[in-house]
Amino acid sequence: MGVSGCGKSTVAALLAGRLGWAFEEGDALHPPANVAKMAAGHPLTDDDRWPWLELVAEWIEGQLDNGENGIVTCSALKRSYRDLLGRRGSNIVFVYLAGDQETIANRLAVRHGHFMPSSLLDSQFADLEEPAPDEPSLRVDVGAAPEVIAEDIVTKLDLEEQKGE
Repeated sequence: MGVSGCGKSTVAALLAGRLGWAFEEGDALHPPANVAKMAAGHPLTDDDRWPWLELVAEWIEGQLDNGENGIVTCSALKRSYRDLLGRRGSNIVFVYLAGDQETIANRLAVRHGHFMPSSLLDSQFADLEEPAPDEPSLRVDVGAAPEVIAEDIVTKLDLEEQKGE
C-alpha cells in the first residue's frame, strides 16, 4: 500500500516471484470510469473508490478461502479502506511503502505509461492515513532499490511469523 509512485507494483512483483505467491495488480481492477477520471487529472472520491476496493477485498478473500497466500497492490490510503480490505480480521498484512512527497514526485516525473498523472500526487498525500500501531502492517522506506525493499519485507514478514509461533 502507499501513494502512487511509491513502487507498489515493482516491489509486489518481486515479492510474488521470490515467495511464489499469486499476484494481482490492483490497478487492473479499477472500473474504466475510475481510470478515465484519473487519466483526466481528477482525483477519485470515496464513492469512486468503494466499488474498486470491494473487488480488491474479494480477491483477498478468494485467496484466503483457497488457503493460498497472495499479494495485491492497492493504495489503501485510508484506515476505512484497510478496514474493508482486512474485514476478515486475520491473515492479512499491509506493507506500507513509505516515502516523502519529494522522493515520490521525482519518481513520478520519470514514470511513463501509467494512467495516473503526477498532478494527483497532492491529493494522494492529502488522503493518506498512515497505518496505526493497532493495524496489521509493516512500514518500509522506499529509499532503497526495489530488490532491497523486497528483501527487507521478506525479512520483516519472517520475523512477524516467528513472533506469532
